[in-house]
Amino acid sequence: MDLDISNTSLPVYKALASPIRLQIIQLLSEKHMSVQDLASELDLSNSIVLMHLNKLAEAQLITFKRQGHQKVSSLKVDNINVHFPNRIYPSFESYTIKVPVGHYTTYSVEPSCGLAGMKDFIGKVDIPAYFMDPNRINAHMIWWTKGFVEYHFPNYLKKSDNLEMLDISAELGSEFPFSNNVWPSDITIFVNNIEVGTWTSPGDFSDTRGKFTPKWVPDNVNQYGILKTFRITDHGSYLDGQPFSEVSLTDIDNGSDIISVRFAIKEEAVNQGGCTIFGSHFGNYDQDIEMKLFYS
Repeated sequence: MDLDISNTSLPVYKALASPIRLQIIQLLSEKHMSVQDLASELDLSNSIVLMHLNKLAEAQLITFKRQGHQKVSSLKVDNINVHFPNRIYPSFESYTIKVPVGHYTTYSVEPSCGLAGMKDFIGKVDIPAYFMDPNRINAHMIWWTKGFVEYHFPNYLKKSDNLEMLDISAELGSEFPFSNNVWPSDITIFVNNIEVGTWTSPGDFSDTRGKFTPKWVPDNVNQYGILKTFRITDHGSYLDGQPFSEVSLTDIDNGSDIISVRFAIKEEAVNQGGCTIFGSHFGNYDQDIEMKLFYS
């Protein structure tokens, strides 16, 4: 589950702001439990426990199902990611380029793989040849198990401009047939053919529907990813504000008209769990792949 610092995410924060509800989550992480079982474990009345369960259900943290005459609760969420607002650097000039997910320039992928548009799949799934289908430019979500997809961004900087920082932002997840909320995958990012670093995606999520994922997409396939921001500076690289690697701007040749960005599952990756990229109108963030250049 992805959260941000807004009123939209407030129900989840409120649901977690209770010692009893935290106890319930801990108990449900071990097994499914009925209202009666939880009441006995917590030494509370059924009505009080049900009130707490309803709060968790409203926040989409748990789900209910009937087993005979009993109402049984189970967890829907394996992890929660909280995204804070991006830090602003007003001293630098900047520009942002947004490239749709289907506008890659080269690729090498293996099944399971495919492309999805606003109304249906594009071509046939699990056949890599459809990654070259002319309609790929209309894709808003793509996925593959092994290999890479590469995008080219225009470099509008003049020779007199000095690149100070480069951000790449994309909503990413693993790839598993249908979905698997616990399915780690090592996704490596390259910029201008330089390996910047590897992020391990925790899963291919379908615990809740993506905020922008079209209704035609079934509930049991990947619904959303995690928004990741890779930042390259003159003193190293960062992932979501945390140190990521020692690769700096001096390692990346930015003298050409193009800046290439590659998302890859390397052959030697420990966790070969594939990659899904969510673009605008899919997932939890209504955005394409974005590159922001800060310069002076």
